[in-house]
Amino acid sequence: MAAKVLTVAQQKGGAGKTTLVAQLGVAFAAAGRRVALIDIDPQKSLADWARIRGDNGVKAAHPVDVVEVAGYRAGNEVSRLSRSHDIIIIDSPPHAETEAWVAVRAADLVLVPVQPSPMDVWATKPTMDLARKAKVPALVVLNRVPPRGRVADAMRAKLADDGLETAAATVGNRVGFAASMLEGRTVIETARSTPAADEVRALADEVMSKL
Repeated sequence: MAAKVLTVAQQKGGAGKTTLVAQLGVAFAAAGRRVALIDIDPQKSLADWARIRGDNGVKAAHPVDVVEVAGYRAGNEVSRLSRSHDIIIIDSPPHAETEAWVAVRAADLVLVPVQPSPMDVWATKPTMDLARKAKVPALVVLNRVPPRGRVADAMRAKLADDGLETAAATVGNRVGFAASMLEGRTVIETARSTPAADEVRALADEVMSKL
């Protein structure tokens, strides 16, 4: 059975794509799935995380294979990895429509992280347009949501008004995410009994239901 492919895409920089890719990848691996992550972002932040992960000796605990390739090769890499993995997640670059198009077209689902601010909501349009053009379903996920206030509810209502599907699960603005990434880990490994880990598991379950 071919792997399910999830592309995390957002044309606006700083949306937290790479953190989301790593956190979800380990969540899927912890659930017993064979996971591959493809880094086509020129910044190679995901590949850097993977190297730190290997150096810290945690790769075997929840194994995820991380491959860095040029964006135009994403489709071929998906075909190769599909034979040996259950889930493939592509970390796509911001401000790069050609590479993002390749990544979106290769996906079964596009996950669009959006921080709860008007600018981020407005910035989803190019990514959603790519998904519509490729005829690939897209799911918006509210990321870095502050612990207090109603801004997330307001953003969710705005996205609904725009006809965009938003994940029920949200990801909070928690220091644990950055701290775990610095160690080449994720919150499921460093703080498994915390709200942060619960949020990642909830999002992973919701994504799997969509896939």
